[in-house]
Amino acid sequence: MSDVVGTMIADSLQLALNNARRLLVDVKPQQFARWATPGGVAVCSNHGAFILGHLSIYAPIVVNQLGGDAAAIEPSAGFVQVFSKDSQCQDDPSGSIYPPQDEIVERFFAGYQTALTTLRSTHDEVFRRPNTSGGRSTELFPTLGSLHAFYAGGHVMMHLGQMSAWRRMLGLGAA
Repeated sequence: MSDVVGTMIADSLQLALNNARRLLVDVKPQQFARWATPGGVAVCSNHGAFILGHLSIYAPIVVNQLGGDAAAIEPSAGFVQVFSKDSQCQDDPSGSIYPPQDEIVERFFAGYQTALTTLRSTHDEVFRRPNTSGGRSTELFPTLGSLHAFYAGGHVMMHLGQMSAWRRMLGLGAA
């Protein structure tokens, strides 16, 4: 087997997606874009809407940079605006800041399913190509392989860890 890098990255991403499904169990739409309030004190921590919305932005990047077709999973400008790395998670009691839970969840899973397929079908030589994103991204991740191992591995799992803590603060327990 000569093309294994994408499969290794995809295996990690698949585990993360399985974890995301478990983390969504019992999360109600009215909680999804709310800060947790254990003991009546709001904790300014990323909530489920922000976490999955933010992560959704990266699936098309993975697909595009590996030469796939991400047209069906590209986020709107408004979606990027509220979920970009430069955005701050906000408590949304009126449901006016973030899209509904089902829309965010569907975008997250559809995007990463496309990324999984793209990763598994990408030849190793593509992962050896330089990361031309520039700036800090290229400094930290000089190749497409290292960049997408982060985007589909560490980045997803880091934010899902936030979701796990948020669930517990909501009183939903471990997933």
